[in-house]
Amino acid sequence: VQLVESGGGLVQPGGSLRLSCAASGFTFSNYYMRWYRQAPGKERELVALISSVGGTTNYADSVKGRFTISRDNTKNTVYLQMNSLKPEDTAVYYCNAGGFTMSYYWGQGIQVTVSS
Repeated sequence: VQLVESGGGLVQPGGSLRLSCAASGFTFSNYYMRWYRQAPGKERELVALISSVGGTTNYADSVKGRFTISRDNTKNTVYLQMNSLKPEDTAVYYCNAGGFTMSYYWGQGIQVTVSS
């Protein structure tokens, strides 16, 4: 099983990034997918989730209206479009695959830094 994140980096406040997470080794379309993040000195927090066929999404209050989670089950990939980025969005972002309540697989994480 592999979850490989890409698309992170350094961006100025107000800018945008799109994270991707490519999955392999399991039946991607059967799993809920989530993005988490962890900032230095803080606990890991759930940012967004999407159901197995993409019909349901949910977001942390801190990112609602700015971030969009999506998936392409033909490419075994989940995305996180991040707009209007703020310095407080700086964190390591992790891709996660699981069920309705359970987490099973994690990516290695990717750094997102929002700074001028």
